[in-house]
Amino acid sequence: QVQLVESGGGLVQPGGSLRLSCAASGVIFSGGVMAWYRQAPGKQRGQRELVAIISSRGITNYADSVKGRFTISRDNAKNTVYLQMNSLKPEDTAVYYCHFPAGGSWGQGTQVTVSS
Repeated sequence: QVQLVESGGGLVQPGGSLRLSCAASGVIFSGGVMAWYRQAPGKQRGQRELVAIISSRGITNYADSVKGRFTISRDNAKNTVYLQMNSLKPEDTAVYYCHFPAGGSWGQGTQVTVSS
């Protein structure tokens, strides 16, 4: 069974930065696409927004709203995927989830709050 554990969320001022981590277990991590989603306040689970995705070969894609500010990366040796978030805005406030599409697995989420 695939398990995903996120960390790194918190409260940050607008313009600040955070780095999220997602540690995976129970999966051949190096062979799978990994993704970060977010669920904004008041939104339902089915309304989670795809933020960034990375293939096993490191090919990335981003939501237009975060392009140029967020960077997804992975360390296959550590079974970990990261989301570096810079120039954060209040509208980035959400619970961020790590997702392994091939296994249908989600992490428990980590709260990111951008506020002065």
